Amino acid sequence: MQIGNVKINGRAALAPMAGVSDRAFREVCSFFGAAFTVSEMVSAKALEMGDKKTPQLMEIGSARPCAVQIFGYEPKTMACAAKKAMELQPDAIDINMGCPAPKITCSGSGSALMKNPALCGEIVAAVKGAVSVPVTVKMRSGWDGSCVNAVEVAEICEKSGADAITLHARTRAQMYEPAADWGIIKKVKQSVSVPVIGNGDVTGAQQAALMLEKTGCDAVMVGRAALGNPFIFREINSYLTDGCRIIPPAGINEKMLVMLKHIKLMCLYKGEARAMKEARKHAGWYLKGAKGAAAFRRSAGRLETYAQLEELVKDVITAQGLTGASPCP
Repeated sequence: MQIGNVKINGRAALAPMAGVSDRAFREVCSFFGAAFTVSEMVSAKALEMGDKKTPQLMEIGSARPCAVQIFGYEPKTMACAAKKAMELQPDAIDINMGCPAPKITCSGSGSALMKNPALCGEIVAAVKGAVSVPVTVKMRSGWDGSCVNAVEVAEICEKSGADAITLHARTRAQMYEPAADWGIIKKVKQSVSVPVIGNGDVTGAQQAALMLEKTGCDAVMVGRAALGNPFIFREINSYLTDGCRIIPPAGINEKMLVMLKHIKLMCLYKGEARAMKEARKHAGWYLKGAKGAAAFRRSAGRLETYAQLEELVKDVITAQGLTGASPCP
């Protein structure tokens, strides 16, 4: 797949997730086969005002190609933010038209933009004119059941210069339930000539293949299913490229090893004190399915140091009856 002048070697991407898809997580997912990744969303207003904390959200690292995602509702501010984001040398700029969080939509940003297709086009045109890299858009099916207008918005965004469209096949009102309507992805794919990435309910390799088959989309984007499970990209790639081969899910020992490496990267990039607070949720996700997971997740919720994490991992491995197989150094 080609997005502008950027070649994408694969058909499964990591979705942008606030508080989750930081540099460390993107690098881990890229290692396991995510074809491209997108940063946590960044406030265009914060970038324009020179907020000192914002650049860390855009650190690229080794996971490439990678897009920086910006959100806002003012074309000039979005263009200014895109220019500043280019200082981090992203491979693309992604425009957030899909976030359903009230604190984002109340200002007219995120999925609230779906209510104003003309403004969506103005924003895309402004950003496209401000940067030299491809510009992509991540949107929802619409605002609510009376405003399912992804096809209209996608066509306007393409005409305004968008190089690819990612569609989360739910309206803002639906949030993350019920099941995504993949039929909307198919309609968008049929209505535009730029690549279309499908998003919503891709929870495994077979679902990824089914979405590609049923919608004709060019790639799939994985969000919540990758939490504590970066291995999903390995599974999807194997299924799609090796005769629908289903590989076994990661065992607890591999999960603990990858968790340790992941959180060590977080400590390296953010400092141990901050990283370990943020790592608590990641540890809880990696522990899913382990024997005694509930008790171990409670312990994970109190983590303050990396050494404590190592001790927790030893306890987890012992509880599984895998003594001697601890991934800790």
